[in-house]
Amino acid sequence: MSDALEAREASGVLTLTLSRPALGNALDETLVEALLAAILAAGDDDALHTLVLRGAGKHFCTGFDLSDLAQQSDGDLLRRFVRVELLLAALWHAPLRTVALAQGRTFGAGADLFACCDVRTAQAGASFTFPGARFGLVLGTRRLATRLGESRALACVTSGEVLDAPTALTTGLASAVADGDLDAWLAALQAPVTDRATTAALKAATRPDQRDTDLAALVRSAARPGLKARIVAYREAQTRRG
Repeated sequence: MSDALEAREASGVLTLTLSRPALGNALDETLVEALLAAILAAGDDDALHTLVLRGAGKHFCTGFDLSDLAQQSDGDLLRRFVRVELLLAALWHAPLRTVALAQGRTFGAGADLFACCDVRTAQAGASFTFPGARFGLVLGTRRLATRLGESRALACVTSGEVLDAPTALTTGLASAVADGDLDAWLAALQAPVTDRATTAALKAATRPDQRDTDLAALVRSAARPGLKARIVAYREAQTRRG
């Protein structure tokens, strides 16, 4: 397990805590690979009934780590986004109950992680944004449409809208809002009423496996020449806006 990801297991619940608080728990390559490995391992562990994702510090996850963007080529970025899509797909199809607890800013791929979970609790004051389409990426869009509906999801990703916790709840992005401490909310979480095999069967029945289609959509969008330049332009525009 990476230093950037903490794991704690108790009574059938595996809690994975993204632990890069100084960087808003942004997803660098190491954290993506650690998360993917942990989710796949949880899927193979019949002793677990619930997988919880949390973020250390002020924010759940502020998205794709672009701190080394200057050293990245279009090809490097494409490969990294592919790994993020594989992570999201593994979480979406995980054969056990998945829970996300979000506080602070939940941005980009971090918001996609949140959307992939079965139970999605936002702390009051949390906010969510999906900016990928603004630099040409199609990442997580179909899964987001499952939560919000097609029209609302398209509006969300194309407008750059920031959703606060109440809006996330009313749109279906969040399934609950916690007014108090997330630790207390998690402590009160009950075990699922269905056994693991039934949970897995229900999820398989209601989520057609479109992993190849989703991956192809992401690759087509990211492989378009100029990915790095589009990201740079987006970041510069955000900086000008303050």
